[in-house]
Amino acid sequence: MLHTNSAGDGPTPTVTPRPETLRLAGGGDLTVHMWVLTPEVWKALLVQYGLRVQGITVLDAPQENNRASYRLFQAHRPERITARPRTAKPPVARAAAGVGAVLLGPQGLLLGRHRLGTRELPGGTVEPGESLQETVVRELAEETGLYADPTDVRLLGMLLDRVDDIVRITFGALVTRWRGEPADQPGESVGDWRWWPLDALPPDLFECSAHILTAWRPDLPIDHAPARFTPITDPHTPTTS
Repeated sequence: MLHTNSAGDGPTPTVTPRPETLRLAGGGDLTVHMWVLTPEVWKALLVQYGLRVQGITVLDAPQENNRASYRLFQAHRPERITARPRTAKPPVARAAAGVGAVLLGPQGLLLGRHRLGTRELPGGTVEPGESLQETVVRELAEETGLYADPTDVRLLGMLLDRVDDIVRITFGALVTRWRGEPADQPGESVGDWRWWPLDALPPDLFECSAHILTAWRPDLPIDHAPARFTPITDPHTPTTS
């Protein structure tokens, strides 16, 4: 890089071109616009474009009456770190992921009765390609006939517990707006949907639902096995139906 021309004009501290005269080998001069910048500016530009400067060498003209000086930059582009794609072979199942939805309306909390006898929140297993909010919306429609938009689903947090060698991952969600009335749906294992006052919840809650409810409202008098809870949003956000 040109640092000082033969007339002794030094570099500029800004990225601005200026006219410089080139002496042609066959005779004559040619005026061109050049960027004659300080080493600090050149280095900043090189770094900005992904290069790493290792050193700068000063090259001065050998003639005593020639004040031209150049700077030779030693720079290289660092190698990009690669990531290996996942293997196509499916891993051995070690975890199960599901969602549970909290709907609090004027009449209370929505709970259904599983055919095995437990009371539980609407919810189910996350399907491939779904976001957690989309899972909540789908399960809500399939189990209760209620319709909601993913934008009206607020994730409360993630709960981890264990069943034998399987890590069970449950995401609690708060549905702030929905349409319709809950009703039993054909072929579903959960039905008898009812609104329950928070101060009169039924016994025999499904354990995952109990985890979600106490994460949402720690003051609820619900006993259950321990689970690790990692909050995502404020569980005390006011709700509307």
